[in-house]
Amino acid sequence: MKRLIWLILPTPALAQGWGNVAQQQEEKGFSWTDPLWPSFWMAWTPATFALFCTLFAAIALIGVLEGFKYRDGIERRGVFGLTTTLGDRLFISLLGSAYIFLAWLGLFGQPLWWPLALSIAWGTFCFRKV
Repeated sequence: MKRLIWLILPTPALAQGWGNVAQQQEEKGFSWTDPLWPSFWMAWTPATFALFCTLFAAIALIGVLEGFKYRDGIERRGVFGLTTTLGDRLFISLLGSAYIFLAWLGLFGQPLWWPLALSIAWGTFCFRKV
C-alpha cells in the first residue's frame, strides 16, 4: 500500500522539474541579430562574429602567403597606377566594400544582396587588376 501512495503522489515528477513546464518560455529559432553572449560587454551577434573571423582569416592568409610563398611580396603596377602588394590589394578591396555597403544603405536600404555581389566583384577586380 505504501508503494502505491508514492506512485500516486506527484513528488517524483516535481523533483524532475515537470512542475515548471508551463512556466518555461518557448525556444526561439536562430537569429542573426540576437547577441551570442547577452552579459558580455560587446554585443557580438553571429553576423559580427562571422565578419571579424573572416577578416582575421583573410589577414592571416595574406600574411602566410607573403611570408612563405611570395617572400618578396608580389608587387605590381595596376590600372590605378599604384604599386601594390597582396596586403595593399586586400586593404583596398575591404575599404571599397565598406564604401559600397554604406552607399547602398544610404541610397536604397535593405536587402543587402546586391551590394554583397558588387563587393565580391570589386574584390575580384582589386586582386586581378589593381
